[in-house]
Amino acid sequence: MDENEANLHEHVWPIKYRIYRLLEPPESEETPDLYDIVMMVTIIVSIFPMMFKGTYRPFEILDYACTALFIIDYALRWFTADLKLQKHGPVAYIAYPFTFMAIIDLLSILPGITVLNRSFRLFRVVRLIRMFRIFRVFKAFRYSRNIEIIMKIIDREKESLIAVCWISAVYIFISALIIYNVEPQSFENFFEAIYWATVSLTTVGYGDIYPVTPMGQIVTMISSVFGIAVIAMPAGIISAGFVNELHQDK
Repeated sequence: MDENEANLHEHVWPIKYRIYRLLEPPESEETPDLYDIVMMVTIIVSIFPMMFKGTYRPFEILDYACTALFIIDYALRWFTADLKLQKHGPVAYIAYPFTFMAIIDLLSILPGITVLNRSFRLFRVVRLIRMFRIFRVFKAFRYSRNIEIIMKIIDREKESLIAVCWISAVYIFISALIIYNVEPQSFENFFEAIYWATVSLTTVGYGDIYPVTPMGQIVTMISSVFGIAVIAMPAGIISAGFVNELHQDK
């Protein structure tokens, strides 16, 4: 417990601090607690219906239960917002809904609204946001130690990763510009050239758009070879950071 948290702890109810520690266990704990396990299972169960096209009654019942748990989790985290944000007074409760994970939590709850009540026209409109169920996957970031490590690595190496992204973007643009002028008959517009350069950079090559002239094929080969090196850079940065993080934990 740091100094700021200790000061806040003195001004909150003991039950609130216990709830906060249930939601946010200390980083020193290497194994997930029961609450994290329950929430991870809930997240997995809640996205399971997305694997099917039809809507079935058992899936709706599961959505009732998962939505209820998500609402309780959101309410408890809002209730302990002063400890989470380490701020006194109503400022913490006003600021919490605008934090990144709170927004993810809210977007995860919204699809369940269309299940809870289908009689109002408003909810029929809100049904359009059922696709937000995919945001429930991002809730797992809070409960997975491995994902937490990766997010720390990305935050620590963000400057290097941003530089790699810029290199990739510039390389895609230059490759698209070259191929669009070398072989314009194979592309209806410049966006298709951008699409081709992207799949060539990643060495995927779907085959729906491809050059047919020798010069265009040479450009494709060069783009694919250099693409391997460009794509390998972020993978190497994240892999090295992951290994260093594991060594530090040990």
